[in-house]
Amino acid sequence: MTNSTFSICVYCGSRSGEGPAFTAIARGVGEWIGAQGGQLVYGGGRTGLMGTVAEATRLAGGRVVGIIPEALVNRELANTLCDELHVVDNMHQRKALMGERADAFLALPGGIGTLEELFEVWTWRQLGYHDKPIGILNANGYFDALLAFLGQSVRDGFMGEWQMGLVQTGPDAIALLERLREEAVRHPKGDKLAEIL
Repeated sequence: MTNSTFSICVYCGSRSGEGPAFTAIARGVGEWIGAQGGQLVYGGGRTGLMGTVAEATRLAGGRVVGIIPEALVNRELANTLCDELHVVDNMHQRKALMGERADAFLALPGGIGTLEELFEVWTWRQLGYHDKPIGILNANGYFDALLAFLGQSVRDGFMGEWQMGLVQTGPDAIALLERLREEAVRHPKGDKLAEIL
């Protein structure tokens, strides 16, 4: 793990979603990271759930590492309060650096960008590019339909149960975060992402 500090990459929306529940979820995740003396790695924006989880982490005493492409600096209002803010050339560099800097990955509610990041890091694990834990926080049933679809994909023979086993899911943020940290501590992985991506 990174300097004995649990470093978790959180994928989530640059929008806040409808109603206060999603913001509360993101705030709770950030508060847990900060309270544990952990490090958040995320997309570097200060809007939506991204901004909420970063601010909550910072206020709770955690480190915040933001990674954002040059083209999105103005569109996503780059978070200048990050402990580290990396401005990179493109999305590929952003995702590769996020992967390198993390000990685990967690998807919160979000749109197509969040889903694309989740599925890419999941695919990387399937291919053996890394063996870091991945979680999907299914709070308020946000991912119910997606998980049902993935189950259908397994039943129809396009995925195996072992692929589903590469990702942990659950509705409780704290319980899921603790499981991800325990797996990262129990099975520290050499980072092959920097070599491969």
